Amino acid sequence: MALTPDDVVTKQFQHVRFKEGFDPDEVDDFLDEIVVEWRKTIAENEELKAKLESLESGSAPAAPAAVEEAVAAPVEPVAPAVPVEVAPAADASQTAGIIELAQRLHDEHVAEGKAQRDQLISEAKSQAASIISDAETKGRDELARLEKDRAVLETRITELRQFERDYRSQLRDLIESKLRELDTSSNASGSTPVSAIGL
Repeated sequence: MALTPDDVVTKQFQHVRFKEGFDPDEVDDFLDEIVVEWRKTIAENEELKAKLESLESGSAPAAPAAVEEAVAAPVEPVAPAVPVEVAPAADASQTAGIIELAQRLHDEHVAEGKAQRDQLISEAKSQAASIISDAETKGRDELARLEKDRAVLETRITELRQFERDYRSQLRDLIESKLRELDTSSNASGSTPVSAIGL
């Protein structure tokens, strides 16, 4: 695959579910493609430099007639010589542009990931503070309700104890009055003769 700067610029990575950022495998594969193309470009550049050096070193000691023959007969070797000089510079600048673009994309993605991380942490802290605040409010409300119930129960217990005291006192008074009546009636019947009773 011939990789162009437009391929790097327009490359779209798939977002990964349940994680931040892009699919690491897809990014690694794409960077591997860039490395392969870059190595090819470097190899071609070195090969073309070697050919250029061999042509320059081979044509320098040749006679003017041989140079005229080389210029007149093979027009094709001369034509690639011009692109040879321009192509390596273009390839090198293209490769440098690709690397710079890849580095910029990497930095942008890292910055975006850090921003998302900070935002998620901030949201989580806010949510945790809200949950803690709600729990503390509910706890206070529940304690207040329990204190109120406790006060009602203590009042009811006090009322029941007072009722018990009053009931015991009334029962004691009733029993004592009945005992006195019994004593009085037995004393009255004890002074009456048996013959008067009818025995």
